[in-house]
Amino acid sequence: MESINLLLSEALSPYQVTLTTSGVRDDCLVTVKNPGGAIVVEREVDRGQLIDKRALVDVVDCLLRDLKIAEGRLEPSVIAALRNAAQTRGGALA
Repeated sequence: MESINLLLSEALSPYQVTLTTSGVRDDCLVTVKNPGGAIVVEREVDRGQLIDKRALVDVVDCLLRDLKIAEGRLEPSVIAALRNAAQTRGGALA
């Protein structure tokens, strides 16, 4: 898991990423903090998504989207289109 944490930290830089075990199903809690240390995004992710390369890319994409939404960098119409696309393809973190 340490290598996955490093990959996530690199992909989401300058944000700080922490992975912790969560839930009964051996899920992982991904916590993303801004450089000031405030939590910006926190999501539970199935451990399998962090091991599978394609699923990990989807997780990173969804976290980047969530960061943009949390920071107000996405317009509501774009958010709605992204949600629709995620539902259509069964998105990782939709």
